Amino acid sequence: MKENTELKRLIKDYSQKVDFSGVIYVKQEDRVLLSEAFGNANRAEYLPNNVHTRFGIASGCKLFTAIGIGQLVESGVIAFDTPIAKCLEINFPYFDEGVTIHHLLTHTSGIPDYFDEEVMTDYEDLWKDRPVYQMKSLIDFLPLFQHQKMKFNPGETFHYNNAGYILLGLIIEQHTGKRFTDYMEEEIFQKIGMKGSGYYSLDQLPQNTAMGYIDNKESGGWKTNIYSIPAKGGADGGAFVTAPDMITVWEALFKYQLLTEEMTSTLLQPHVHVNGEINYGYGIWMNQRKDHIYKYHVMGYDPGVRFRAVYYPDSQLKLAVPSNQECELFELVQMIEESFLKEGGIL
Repeated sequence: MKENTELKRLIKDYSQKVDFSGVIYVKQEDRVLLSEAFGNANRAEYLPNNVHTRFGIASGCKLFTAIGIGQLVESGVIAFDTPIAKCLEINFPYFDEGVTIHHLLTHTSGIPDYFDEEVMTDYEDLWKDRPVYQMKSLIDFLPLFQHQKMKFNPGETFHYNNAGYILLGLIIEQHTGKRFTDYMEEEIFQKIGMKGSGYYSLDQLPQNTAMGYIDNKESGGWKTNIYSIPAKGGADGGAFVTAPDMITVWEALFKYQLLTEEMTSTLLQPHVHVNGEINYGYGIWMNQRKDHIYKYHVMGYDPGVRFRAVYYPDSQLKLAVPSNQECELFELVQMIEESFLKEGGIL
């Protein structure tokens, strides 16, 4: 594929328009088609982002949690239809006993969420009455939803739910005897060579890690997100990943290096319809026309964090766009799609 100078011009114009800070990384098969970094990882020190900068990806790492659950299912420890009451030694007095691992994975459980996006609009509001710096493990989230009542019957509808993924992480911890983040790093990151990625505490970030920035458009000032998100990421979000490492995830997943072909197929099935062409599998979104899935994607939104990563199976095109500021990435991803795919009639 020839270098697309028009796309680079459009990206430059877009980055200037929104003052974009992040990385755009596009690869097809073994060839890198686009590798660009913008903005600063540390604004106070004027340290620029580079292609190998680590970025927080918020909910983008729900896919990792789903892969971890798939590994446990492969080992025979649990099954997707196992009720959580039978695989998690924690008391939930108001939860329906029919809630299964499948329901948690597909956001159809009906359990209460600690951050319901239809009720709350600002994630920072969660931490007004509790110290965010104490949110360092999965168990710390339980008081936020453990004793609340069900929102709907299991399997009744799709309703995005972060608490469900907290429970999935606790299931992984209970059945492996390892801290969730340690298991993820050992069985996914290290296994496939994601050397620049991990679950880091915000007060112990390694070198070449982007700070997340929240801009105040009215005053023109900014602040970091260190008091706006949990101190350490977990099963529902918060890993730090480089753009090339995210491409490595796509490659390993579709080459069956993380799960068997059968289990990978189960992960990537459209288990629940969301709206229009959009469906949800296990920890992953997908776009489908008739019976054909033409796009798999994950995304993340946190204060000071925006992230999108996409895999197009027909062309084996893979892209990752992490950002350490709150800008909408849909337009940017759409430009890349139109440049690399539309001529081939894939979109």
